[in-house]
Amino acid sequence: MQSIEGYVEYTRREYCLDIQCPIQLLLKKEVEKSPEYEEIRMICASDCIHSTYEFHHWLIEKGYLVVRPEPK
Repeated sequence: MQSIEGYVEYTRREYCLDIQCPIQLLLKKEVEKSPEYEEIRMICASDCIHSTYEFHHWLIEKGYLVVRPEPK
């Protein structure tokens, strides 16, 4: 996917780190892909403690735009 000129893309876990999600703070203490890391990561994958509503409003507050190509 190509970036839009003059804009930056959202980076993985940017929201989680910015709001200092306690699960992400635990992840930062572990070695990526270790059994402990993967166990904590599963909390994010299946039982995230934040809502899409919160994420969406964070995106707006930070000036992000959610875009997609026009249908052909």
